[in-house]
Amino acid sequence: MTEPLEVDTVLVPVDGSDESVDAVEYAAAVANQYDAGVHALYVLGEELVRGIEGGAVDEDEVLSNTEAFMDTVREVAAEYGVSVSTSNAYGFSTTRKTQHPGSAVLDTAEDVDADFLVIPREPLSGEPGEVLEKAAEYVLLYASQPVLSV
Repeated sequence: MTEPLEVDTVLVPVDGSDESVDAVEYAAAVANQYDAGVHALYVLGEELVRGIEGGAVDEDEVLSNTEAFMDTVREVAAEYGVSVSTSNAYGFSTTRKTQHPGSAVLDTAEDVDADFLVIPREPLSGEPGEVLEKAAEYVLLYASQPVLSV
């Protein structure tokens, strides 16, 4: 007989899209069910990373935008009575070939000791911040934690 699933931390990668807000709702519902917390990871896409590294995009402005989105994440989680921690990650690197949105998600899952992952999978509109469609398949293939793809 298998032991019941124990969940202390639910990781939800976000990218500023409506789909990632939906994923936060699922993550908060799961966390609420297991009396767990949510960790929201904002994954920056290739276009933004290249812009930041090349000086064409103001990193402080990007961080301000991600923080504004994280306020939305906190509001959604609060509706479920769930605590939230947050972080940002580059989903791409000009210096590390192995850096990918999926690897950024799995690295963070390990760093925060996540027990459960919720990831958006729907094709997104392709706006610069919306990178998680690239991560979903990778995470589903390689995650050692249970994954809910929404």
